[in-house]
Amino acid sequence: MKVLIVGSGGREHAIAWSVAKSDKVDKIYCAPGNAGIAEYAECVNIGAMEFDKLVQFAKEKEIDLTVIGMDDPLVAGIVDAFEKEGLRVFGPNKAAAILEGSKAFSKDLMKKYNIPTAGYENFDSAEDALAYLETAKFPIVLKADGLALGKGVLICNTLEEAKDGVKSIMLDKKFGTAGNTMVIEEFMTGREVSVLSFVDGKTIKTMTSAQDHKRAKDGDEGLNTGGMGTFSPSPFYTKEVEEFCEKYVYQATVDAMKEEGREFKGIIFFGLMLTEDGPKVLEYNARFGDPETQVVLPRMKTDIIDVFEACIDGTLDKIELEFEDNAAVCVVLASDGYPLSYEKGFEITGLEEFKNHDGYYCFHAGTKWEDGKIVTNGGRVLGVTAKGTNLKEARANAYKATEWIQFANKYKRNDIGKAIDEA
Repeated sequence: MKVLIVGSGGREHAIAWSVAKSDKVDKIYCAPGNAGIAEYAECVNIGAMEFDKLVQFAKEKEIDLTVIGMDDPLVAGIVDAFEKEGLRVFGPNKAAAILEGSKAFSKDLMKKYNIPTAGYENFDSAEDALAYLETAKFPIVLKADGLALGKGVLICNTLEEAKDGVKSIMLDKKFGTAGNTMVIEEFMTGREVSVLSFVDGKTIKTMTSAQDHKRAKDGDEGLNTGGMGTFSPSPFYTKEVEEFCEKYVYQATVDAMKEEGREFKGIIFFGLMLTEDGPKVLEYNARFGDPETQVVLPRMKTDIIDVFEACIDGTLDKIELEFEDNAAVCVVLASDGYPLSYEKGFEITGLEEFKNHDGYYCFHAGTKWEDGKIVTNGGRVLGVTAKGTNLKEARANAYKATEWIQFANKYKRNDIGKAIDEA
């Protein structure tokens, strides 16, 4: 079969790598792709938001299955555009993708269906938000309602910080229209865990757990980023936590969406906080996480094409989802200065080393071909992933592998997975 993947980051590279392993697949295209994805797929110069061009391309090439990697096109209705033309596509439609597209919607959904989450209020006016903050308990969390590249969340320790945050999100429109509505949420403490899941509208099958590191600098200092590294599985995601979430979170969310007339088919990413009062939902995403995908998919034994097709056809209950009994750690190599300002266009060397080592992967996030060389082309450049028999071994392997790669202004956190030592 022929598969088209839509996206250009490390997540899409991991998806392409996983799809390429399936003996059902003869040809992979990726739009727009990147230099690493080009190893498995023919990259096509069509942007992820160019729906008409993508649909036309899928028809011309007689694509059997399209996989949408990114949040923006899902929330904007790319699945609807493909389905309207009778094309098979993996991902939630626009009505279901609102689960990620609007934080206010998802919080209201959780409240309505008693899915555990932090207390909150939604605001459409900066004036009302500021008035509410005068009596609020700190620290407090401000969230832009819409998509903001994983950066639209501000943790404010004082009233002054919170007032500045409201100004930044709602008045200065730092995150564009994503800040037209804002959620103010109680601050929760505890371990964060990410759980990805496959959903076919009624059945949900969770993947192995992971934990992301969002802050730019060691010790969880610095600005929020799209993710600086991750590990899987999380030692804090115990059997008890899993059983609680299966009972009160996972199936409850799928059933709630169906009840709302927004049947969800695709990936639901559950961002969980393990609080003293039990697990609570921090956020939902409507697609594979990045960089969580880079540690979850290398551990998955089941043919990903079989799972994609089962989600589309509503037969996920017949799939046995299996993962290796090991661990994986991903360390993001970024451009120094990310997420604010950074230079691009530097040659990357050492990539060939990964071909000589089993259980080591280098997923490209921001790269491109230029004059016969692979060069940096983004803030997050590469996701260096390694497996091991346990988390400590995987972590040591991943950091060893980061030394194989060289490019000017290379930057990484040195404490990805350090929490493992405390488990």
